[in-house]
Amino acid sequence: MANKANQWNIALLQMDIAIGEPDLNYAVLEGLLEQAIKAEAKPDVVMFPEMWNTGYALDRIHELADVDGERTHALLSSFAREHGVNVIGGSIAEKKGDQIFNTIYVYNREGIKVAEYSKIHLFRLMEEEKYLQEGSHIGQFELDGIPCGMMICYDIRFPELSRKLALGGAQILFVPAEWPNPRLHHWRTLLMARAIENQMFVMSCNRVGTSGTTEFFGHSMAIDPWGEIIAEGTEAEQIIRTQIDLELVQQVRSRIAVFEDRRPSLY
Repeated sequence: MANKANQWNIALLQMDIAIGEPDLNYAVLEGLLEQAIKAEAKPDVVMFPEMWNTGYALDRIHELADVDGERTHALLSSFAREHGVNVIGGSIAEKKGDQIFNTIYVYNREGIKVAEYSKIHLFRLMEEEKYLQEGSHIGQFELDGIPCGMMICYDIRFPELSRKLALGGAQILFVPAEWPNPRLHHWRTLLMARAIENQMFVMSCNRVGTSGTTEFFGHSMAIDPWGEIIAEGTEAEQIIRTQIDLELVQQVRSRIAVFEDRRPSLY
């Protein structure tokens, strides 16, 4: 656990992703995980980017996707259990039957999978809707007794989803992504807005590198409930570390009573 019950050390593993090369990507992630856990301030939570196992190799996704998530589960469950750390497993291309999903797995400190979420808004500019199946439920869960929410990349353009998670009690929102150039301004603005309007922490982890002709800029961020950026990555592969005090959520919500002042009968 962190030094205090309501404090978490968080590590965002901002990685490059080799398109269509799962073996290489699993090896890179294992290296980053080992590096993250050796920090003097051991993380309570680690998270990585969207579709980190395959990248957007959508034309070959049926042959590359992790069948029932078995390979991913074996790695992340054992890591969480061995090191006593919570894992927000980025997202992977997951094969269920003859369908492919863009899915996050969440593991607690005992290595138990406590939640999973498949992306519900598929991004047409990347032709996700042609290859992937949309999810059918929202990403609400708890870690260490703290209510949390999760979304994936394009989901942050839909404020209704983050508000539903906040109304369900979420104090922290986790967002793995493959958010490309040239939309850095959108990335930073939308994430800050989700934090401000819902008065919660937002932890985002974006990839770096290139995929075909598409460049990814990183800038993974930790944002507090006031909308202040408390940590931000560069455009290089790196681990972004931060410590958050979850008591700040209730302090902010008690100062500006957004949830009590809502008028849902009118909108």
